[in-house]
Formats: sequence, C-alpha cells, structure tokens
Amino acid sequence: MNINNRVAFITGASSGIGKAIAKKLSETGCKVILASRDLKKLNALKNELVGESIVVEVDVSQTESVAKAFKKARVAFGKIDILINSAGVMPLTYLKNRHLDEWLQTIEVNVKGCLRCIHAALPSMISNKQGHIINISSVDGKEFYKGGAIYGASKSAIIALSKAMRMELSPDYNIRVTCIEPGTVDTNLRDSITDEELLNDKDYDNEDEPKLNANNIADAVLYALNQPENVNVNELLIKPTNKQ
Repeated sequence: MNINNRVAFITGASSGIGKAIAKKLSETGCKVILASRDLKKLNALKNELVGESIVVEVDVSQTESVAKAFKKARVAFGKIDILINSAGVMPLTYLKNRHLDEWLQTIEVNVKGCLRCIHAALPSMISNKQGHIINISSVDGKEFYKGGAIYGASKSAIIALSKAMRMELSPDYNIRVTCIEPGTVDTNLRDSITDEELLNDKDYDNEDEPKLNANNIADAVLYALNQPENVNVNELLIKPTNKQ
C-alpha cells in the first residue's frame, strides 16, 4: 500500500509513541493531523515535520472536543484515511488504595477516548470504502500484575475491541484494523503514577531495565500500514529482547 498523501489523524501526538509515529508518517509522505491537549508541544513538533500537517487541540475524554478536532481535520484535508489511537494514561495503583478518580480517568482516556475517535473517523472511511485504524494497546492487556488491574483492563478492552472491529468493518467497508501491543517503552507514561506504596515497591528508575524506544513502535505502525490492500496485520506484540 502506498501511503503517500494519505491523511493520518494521530492522537497523543505531542510526546512518546504518538510523536514518533507522527514523524515517521510525515517522512513517508502522509498528511498528518497532530492531536493532543498540548498545543505548545504540537506546534513545536509541526515545525520539525517535513510534510504537510495541521495541529488540532483535542481532549479524548471529551466528546465535543473530539468532534471539533475531527471537523477541523476534515475541513483541512477532506477525509481521514488513517486513525492512530495513541493517546493514553497509565496511573498504576493497588486496588486496596482505592484511587477511584485515577481508575475512572484510565477508562475515560484509554477506552472511551478510543471509542470517541473511532466514532468520529468512521463516516469518512465508510464513505470512501477504505481506511486503516491502528489502536495502541499494551502487553499489559494480556499479561497482568499487581498494581496493573485497571490499566490492564483498559488495554484488554482495546484488544477485544480491535478483534470485533475487524469482523464488522473489514468485510463490508475495506477498513483494516491493527492492534499494537508494546512492552515497556522508554516514555514518560509512568510519570502519572501517584500511588506511593506502589512506587516504593517498584524500581521504575532502574536504568538497566530493558526498554523499547518509541521509534520501534512507529516502525511497527509503518509496517502494518505498508502491507498490500489484501493484507491486514491483526496484532503485533512487541517486547524488548532482554525482557521476559
């Protein structure tokens, strides 16, 4: 598939995996919509890109915000060919410590945010009888651990959602769906953890911990997008080589 001149909407584009994906797709000739809450970081990223791009402010936890962002994208480019659901939060917490607001925010962003963006992107893809939706899940959606119950549940939901999406959207509308499940990636995602007991139990500052970098995930996205039209890469589980 030639993705040159395809229009890609990328959530969470201001940092980490989303930022790396935006750079990679811009280099390949995609027209890129950079979406996140942080306009300052998005504008700085836009200045680094080689291809055509626009910046849209979006809070994926708010339905109206998502709708406005996609409307701006359609006005600018007329369509959405590719949706990258990369926005996410990871405030790990032990259940016994009852961080309810963080639990609900995790579901609001990681699950409902994904649904809001899919809802907004589908009309263009269905109308054009083509598209590719890439959901960034996590290995934590398959491999569970203490402190990761809510985050793992949110990422399990995305894995299940992606499978069901393929059943409904691929045969009738030629919309491909890929779920990418990274292991530990060297980003600031863990910075949102506030559970002091969990932080004392875990050594998140261990510089020897095997990690992927965000470009590894961007390469996986490009691999999935570049397959021929008759090929749908359903899932990609990616781990650091030296980590079980």
